[in-house]
Amino acid sequence: MTPRLITHLRHVAFAVPDAKKQVDFYTGVWGLTAQHTDSGVTYLAAEGSPELYVVRVRESADKRIDLIAFGAATPADVDTLAGQLAKDGVPLAGEPGDLQTPGGGYGFRFFDNEGRTVEISTGVAARRHRAIEERESIPVCLSHAVINSADPAGTQAFYERHLGFALSDTLVHPHMGDLMYFMRINRWHHSLAIARGPHPSLNHASFEMRGLDEYMRGTGRVLRAGVEKIWGPGRHLAGDNAFSYFLDPSGNTMEYTTALEVIDEDVWHPRLCDVSQPEAVDQWGTANGMNEFVTVKMFNDPDKGLFVAPPI
Repeated sequence: MTPRLITHLRHVAFAVPDAKKQVDFYTGVWGLTAQHTDSGVTYLAAEGSPELYVVRVRESADKRIDLIAFGAATPADVDTLAGQLAKDGVPLAGEPGDLQTPGGGYGFRFFDNEGRTVEISTGVAARRHRAIEERESIPVCLSHAVINSADPAGTQAFYERHLGFALSDTLVHPHMGDLMYFMRINRWHHSLAIARGPHPSLNHASFEMRGLDEYMRGTGRVLRAGVEKIWGPGRHLAGDNAFSYFLDPSGNTMEYTTALEVIDEDVWHPRLCDVSQPEAVDQWGTANGMNEFVTVKMFNDPDKGLFVAPPI
């Protein structure tokens, strides 16, 4: 397994047919701030995060995940990862070099086992951020991303072997087997999770709120705006975090969460969380049931960007 050279999740980038509508949702309802717009791409920040942006939206005829971006500590770590991936036969979408996106930095991109574009970078300019105030119901930061995979075990093995991710927990069903792998790259329970699905796609992106009160206020604000809630509010067992899931204008699922578990990696042992037990899905018992209607929406549309790097 590759040594852990990735430090954290930086941002997720989406391409959608109606970027303006998407950006209006993120800024007018979801609580992100438009940081920069250039060449049809809008970069959106979370007020509590030092990341220059946590979401990127690009206008495109094809709906896709443009990329998932992770941070590294140094240029040497970036070069080491790129070299090891190339040695292992993982296709690179570009050699390490200076990034041309806002904030600059040094990094490279590659395709994972199912063709998603992944970016690793360091030295990106930090944003002047602030503490989110009590009762302020906007995201503090990007918490995690969850991807759907037609080969979840293979995808889990890819991120573990090549990028140093570790397994925190697994969602299982007594008749259907493994359903989701929760993967960590630091002490947060998961920065990435891999769900079993019919095709590669985004399952959801999750945003951390200041606390339970701010999480509930945000959930209520989005509901009052008429946005479709598909699941929640509730509290998961794996990760111990609260959840409320909504559909954005393009049909991607977005989550408000809080209190994601921070674990002691020296003593942590991955658990099997049986989803046939109600408390494994929602400890509070307050959410609507997880059923095929919710699942189909979170399966999302097949990603149209596999093995095709975004133009920006």
